[in-house]
Amino acid sequence: MATRKKSSTRKAINLALQGGGAHGAFAWGALDTLLADGRIDIEAISATSAGAMNAVVLADALSDGDREHARERLSAFWRAIANAGAKYSPVKPLRDWSGRALPVEQSPFYWMFDTMTRLFSPYQLNPLNFNPLREVLEQQVDFEKLRKTRGINVHLCATNVETGRVRIFNRDELTPDTVLASACLPLLFQTIEIDGAHYWDGGYIGNPAIFPLIYGSQSRDVVIIHINPIVRPGIPKTAPEILNRINEISFNSSLMREMRAIAFVTRLIQSKKVKASEMKQMLIHSIRDDEAMTAHSVASKLSPDWDFLCQLKDSGGAVTERWLRTHFDDLGQRSSVDLEAEFL
Repeated sequence: MATRKKSSTRKAINLALQGGGAHGAFAWGALDTLLADGRIDIEAISATSAGAMNAVVLADALSDGDREHARERLSAFWRAIANAGAKYSPVKPLRDWSGRALPVEQSPFYWMFDTMTRLFSPYQLNPLNFNPLREVLEQQVDFEKLRKTRGINVHLCATNVETGRVRIFNRDELTPDTVLASACLPLLFQTIEIDGAHYWDGGYIGNPAIFPLIYGSQSRDVVIIHINPIVRPGIPKTAPEILNRINEISFNSSLMREMRAIAFVTRLIQSKKVKASEMKQMLIHSIRDDEAMTAHSVASKLSPDWDFLCQLKDSGGAVTERWLRTHFDDLGQRSSVDLEAEFL
């Protein structure tokens, strides 16, 4: 079989990065592969939670345009996450005779911690509001430089606790607090207060939000790096399985709604019911591996184990390599996702 020649054309895209705790290492692998490929220019990123952390590290590192430096910075960030987890995380996986970490849900520490978070709030369990992620972010990202230099447009999504509305923090607003607001799981951390408003994880209202990429970018291409499986075959029957699927559905629901809206607008434009000049037809692409991600429970989103993070990174990288081979030529031309079949 003849090898398909790799195009040398450079194309600009927007990225949409989902959140999902430690599963964000899957997106690390995807980003690493996109950077190594060299044909993709990133115009803007909309991101939530762990995706927000990947976004700020990437945007800061790419301020000087050095892709290899950005790859190194992403690796250093996730290594710092693993080190902080090994030091501070109450959810420590057990290991087998070879030293390999067992699934975190097999650890009694996880079940003890899970029970405690359902009985007591973070205001009771963590009255000093200590969050090791703050230290990692402050060490790994130069937020002052990030705000002052031009580069990738970054949009981080958080949920206003009192109004239930989405709050988008843009590049000139980025601080450790805005990132932590986007990643504030309410059973683990106290709300993040910014300018008198209180925020929880953005995944509840936009995981991630797509509309900032529609209105704020020239490129029509949006590449979504999925963390939470959309499809999970089989009916959950145990309590953990049910909670796991509820988590996946709830953290995909806002994205599904926006995809349906984009599909509806696309149909209007293609049927000539509205002029293309009146509405922007977005081209949607997905880097996604539901089969691989369904192998990991919601409990594993709390696992800081370095080997596990590297496994996820390798999985994301392999999927992205296949996506580039199959769909790079679609960029700028057509959606590589069947919006009608997937979302309508």
